[in-house]
Amino acid sequence: MLRIGLTGGIASGKSEAARLFASFNTPIIDADEIAHQLTQAGQTTLTRISQCFGKEYIHSNGTLDRSRLRTLIFADNNKRQQLEAILHPLIHQGMSEQLARLHDPYCILVIPLLFETGFTDLIDRILVIDTPEQNQRQRASQRDKTSTASIQAIIDSQTTRQERISKADDIIYNDANLEHLYQQVEILDNKYRDLARAR
Repeated sequence: MLRIGLTGGIASGKSEAARLFASFNTPIIDADEIAHQLTQAGQTTLTRISQCFGKEYIHSNGTLDRSRLRTLIFADNNKRQQLEAILHPLIHQGMSEQLARLHDPYCILVIPLLFETGFTDLIDRILVIDTPEQNQRQRASQRDKTSTASIQAIIDSQTTRQERISKADDIIYNDANLEHLYQQVEILDNKYRDLARAR
């Protein structure tokens, strides 16, 4: 099975591209979804987060205060690295387990921090979804209701746009409308099926 790593900066359109690939019956494994599952109420991961950062990052109902933790980790690089040390090995394990159950021609692994995490061992090709930073800031602001400074801190903490593009095997340019995005996904779906058959 051909394993495609889909990555891109904040609010670049990764989820929308993944949804379009799924419409072609392509299995999707999403690192953020696994992280979300790992940090649900009652998960042992929350105990480790509480021990590392303090009980004030867990709501009284046992759920993670995601907004508060996000603010902390993008203001303090050491704290971000501590959280990543807890989550990334578990996310990697979760993705590996899901991969082992698949027998499709190809699959998409949505990994926002592909280069930062070193998860490249899970994939065969890198697909970058690219959009101008101005679009990222605008979309993230509308979607997350986050301050411009917070969004910029996230952008600054991620691999640069130029570096992502330089490492890409394939690129989707998300700088127009949904139809343009769909057309690019359709072309790549055909390409990946051809590559999978040739393996």
